[in-house]
Amino acid sequence: MVTSFFIAERIETTEARAKEVNRLAEKMITLAKKGDLHARRQALAYMVDENAVTKLFEKIGPRFEARVGGYTRIIKKGFRRGDGAPIVILELV
Repeated sequence: MVTSFFIAERIETTEARAKEVNRLAEKMITLAKKGDLHARRQALAYMVDENAVTKLFEKIGPRFEARVGGYTRIIKKGFRRGDGAPIVILELV
């Protein structure tokens, strides 16, 4: 799901999943800010698509170079109709 998040830069999911993806996405962006080969290999250990890792290191990482943390935002949207699970939008700042 982290891979899909970096490809789309905005996903709609349940609150529990968004919080978990948020935690991993923050770590991946921090790795992208480092930009060295070791950081790229660590990111590839979590993410399955090499195109997503390339996008992360070439476009997303430099965009947050001056920012210390808080790269993502969670916006509450409502509740899912079938089971009442809280739905949120997770996006890059």
